[in-house]
Amino acid sequence: MTRWRTWRVTIALVALGTVPVVAGALRLVELSGGTQAIPSDARYHATPLPVVLHITCAAAFAVVGAFQFAPRLRRHSWHRRAGRVLVVAGLGVALSALWLNQYVPREGATREVLYPLRLAFGVAMVVTLVLGLRAARRRDTTRHRAWMIRSYAIGLVAGTQVFTLGIGGALLGTGDLTTALLLAAAWGINLAVAEGAIRSRPRRRTPAPAMRAAVP
Repeated sequence: MTRWRTWRVTIALVALGTVPVVAGALRLVELSGGTQAIPSDARYHATPLPVVLHITCAAAFAVVGAFQFAPRLRRHSWHRRAGRVLVVAGLGVALSALWLNQYVPREGATREVLYPLRLAFGVAMVVTLVLGLRAARRRDTTRHRAWMIRSYAIGLVAGTQVFTLGIGGALLGTGDLTTALLLAAAWGINLAVAEGAIRSRPRRRTPAPAMRAAVP
C-alpha cells in the first residue's frame, strides 16, 4: 500500500500522457511515409520538422516529468540528470509550439480563441522552465518545485484535452467555437490542479534562534 501511494501520482501522470504520446507516434509514422492511422493534416506535411521536434520533445517531457514526482527518485542523482533532460525537452515543446502557432495556424473560431492562448502559454512555459532552473541553481527547492510543476502542467495539456474534448464534446457539441473553448479549458484545469499541489505540501518551519537557544 505504501509503495502504491509513493508511485500513484507518477502512474496517473504517465496514464494521462499516454494518449497524446501514442497519437504523436502515429503522426510520426504518417509523416515518415508509413500507414495513416489518424486523420491527415496537410499543414503538417508542409512543415514536418517543427512537428517532429514538438512530438518527440513532448513525449520525453511527459514521461520523464512524470517520474520526477516519485519521492524515491528525487533522493538520487537521477532526479538531477533527468531534470536537465526535462528542461531541454520542455524548451523544445514550447518553442516548437510557438513556431507552429505563428506559422501553421488554424482557421476560423479555433484560431481566434487558441492563437492568443497558445502564444501566452508557450511563453509562460519557457518562463517557468527558466525560473525553475534558476531556482535549482540557487538550491531553492521550494521555488524550483513550484515553477517546474507549473511548467509540467502547461506541457501536459494535451492529455487533459482528450477529456475536455471527449466529455465536453458529448455534452456541448463539436462546433468550432465550442471545440476551441474546450481545448482552452484544459489549461485552466491543469494550472488549477498544479496550484493546488503546490500549496498542499506543508512547509517546514525552522525554529527561531531564541527558541532554539532556550531548548536544553
